[in-house]
Amino acid sequence: MPSAHHTRPLPSRPPAAPSRRGHRLPARGFRAGVATRLAGLAVLCCCASAQAAPATRAAPAPHAIQARHAAAAPVASGDALSRFLLERGLVERDPAADAGPAVPAAAGDAAAAAALVRQRGFTQALGERAAELVAASLELLGVRYRRGGDSAAEGFDCSGFTRHVFERALGLVLPRRADEQASAQGLLRVARSELRPGDLVFFDTLRRSFSHVGIYLGDGKFVHAPRSGAAVRVEDMRYAYWARRFDGARRAPGIDAVATPAPAAAVPAAPELTPY
Repeated sequence: MPSAHHTRPLPSRPPAAPSRRGHRLPARGFRAGVATRLAGLAVLCCCASAQAAPATRAAPAPHAIQARHAAAAPVASGDALSRFLLERGLVERDPAADAGPAVPAAAGDAAAAAALVRQRGFTQALGERAAELVAASLELLGVRYRRGGDSAAEGFDCSGFTRHVFERALGLVLPRRADEQASAQGLLRVARSELRPGDLVFFDTLRRSFSHVGIYLGDGKFVHAPRSGAAVRVEDMRYAYWARRFDGARRAPGIDAVATPAPAAAVPAAPELTPY
């Protein structure tokens, strides 16, 4: 006859594993307990590292902070100028789009753009020489294109425009033709990724290297005297038409200095030839 022990009903759930020392936990419970403790240790280590990191990290040197801000300032200024030009409708549309003839900039818009660049914030960010170059170029927005022209009264072609602006703003006499300006002694070669406001930018628009030139403004924009029937205007180098034709860039010595240095020596003028 079966005993009472075997006739007792089973409990509805398994009893909890004993927690007293000396009792063995089931294998599954043991592994879970170990994993939980390891996870807790990992969290404690991470927290300790996070608290110790600020104390061990070297503080940036003051000159490194100044250099970082100086490098970022021209970009911010270029963005501000770009916003102003866009708000005034002074940035030319994509040349690849058939949007009809462009409307030349009004004299008031040109003067306002130049005045904006001459404000203290822009001058401090770009340097006096670069700011004056940009301002002098924007003052000529709307001046008509004229082949061989090199004055606001009679009009400009592309190289006559850049020559006039550089001579007026810096006292630097550039050669007359665009290709000669690209090879002029004393100008520094600049990579596209290192462009700064005031740099000369060159393009192949006549299936000939350095056949067109303008002045970089920042934020991908440049100002130039484009072609017959048009006027000095601002365009975006990132449009496919200009991006495909970009040939290189040049910079006048000291153009990125914040303080105005001694006047740079004039670039030797080339013989007077028929400009492009």
